[in-house]
Amino acid sequence: MIATTFNTAKSEEIFAAAQKLMPGGVSSPVRAFKSVGGKPIVFDRVQGAYIWDVDGNQYIDYVGSWGPAICGHAHPDVISALHSALDKGTSFGAPSALENVLAQMVIDAVPSIEMVRFVNSGTEACMSVLRLMRAFTGRDKIIKFEGCYHGHADMFLVKAGSGVATLGLPDSPGVPKSTTTNTLTAPYNDLEAVKALFAEHPDQIAGVILEPVVGNSGFIPPDAGFLEGLRLITQENEALLVFDEVMTGFRIAYGGAQERFGITPDLTTLGKVIGGGLPVGAYGGRKDIMSLVAPAGPMYQAGTLSGNPLAMTAGIKTLELLQKSGTYEYLDKMTKKLIEGLLAIASETGHEACGGHISGMFGFFFTKGPVHSYEDAKKSDLAKFGRFHRGMLEHGVYLAPSQFEAGFTSIAHSEEDIEKTLAAAKAVMANL
Repeated sequence: MIATTFNTAKSEEIFAAAQKLMPGGVSSPVRAFKSVGGKPIVFDRVQGAYIWDVDGNQYIDYVGSWGPAICGHAHPDVISALHSALDKGTSFGAPSALENVLAQMVIDAVPSIEMVRFVNSGTEACMSVLRLMRAFTGRDKIIKFEGCYHGHADMFLVKAGSGVATLGLPDSPGVPKSTTTNTLTAPYNDLEAVKALFAEHPDQIAGVILEPVVGNSGFIPPDAGFLEGLRLITQENEALLVFDEVMTGFRIAYGGAQERFGITPDLTTLGKVIGGGLPVGAYGGRKDIMSLVAPAGPMYQAGTLSGNPLAMTAGIKTLELLQKSGTYEYLDKMTKKLIEGLLAIASETGHEACGGHISGMFGFFFTKGPVHSYEDAKKSDLAKFGRFHRGMLEHGVYLAPSQFEAGFTSIAHSEEDIEKTLAAAKAVMANL
């Protein structure tokens, strides 16, 4: 799988040059490996469940471009569709029939969505849905949860997870206090804290936004009754419930977390999978709320590249592939084998660890656990995870370079891939 001697000379050379050209040498912070130590590997190509770096090392990939490669990298059906679309042009900046096709597929799949607006990223989707929440309710305050990440917009960088957690930054310089005064935070899985915030700010809270399954402070599922409780609390207070399903949408079930758990929010944000690996985002929900979005209504939001024909093409083909019988059963089978194997090996080799999975999304922590919130996740042994990450890299397995990120499998991962991964984990954990 990898060379006898693990050589990353070209990656190191390219990264050294990049540091003179881009802040930290990367276009997104977690890629810099700050959380795990060492230098990042530089990708050369991807295919199926595998990646190859510029030095020729091959890895089994459990990041999948942070989720969208659910059918495997460079799936031949997606690539073929993109080749055909390229012949027609890369950007229209005008309506195309492809938008109708993908919009209908999203509406048919996601319980809460009656109308949808395409944008270019998850961050953009969450920025837009926040404005929509406020426009619809006439209220300014929102509730988010500690460790949940909704993109890098100012109003969301309050106790955010993901890259902010990875770098140890509680917030970000450059975010005015006036921007975040209307952002209230509560611990994830804590309904009493949410009730207290509504009591403290009566008739002022537009709504609650959350990752229904947290993926940006590691993998943290909702406790029994948590999502149901949020639905009830928001209805009682005439506030909106928003599921940020940028990660979970079309991944933990075809209809996302809301299908999986049977809880229908008022609004939903999507991304990643619905672009098949190309930049995309979307937000949607009840028709009466979405009708406020320009040009149908007064709430303004626009984007030149929104509904890009290449992203629409890749998204349509990806969703078609996901509709094939047995897709999610296979994802669950592979991911269960992986996470249960990792936890068993940790136990056998004397390491405290906990974790879990839902369909093709998983995570584990080097802590006894259980982990119900970001505060629990922060008790993990980050130094040990860093050593584990490096060891797995040297054994040909690419994991997210942060303890605070979920992992992802794809339908391209085989039994053999999982077995090789577990064999690598056993070798690495035996020497941590």
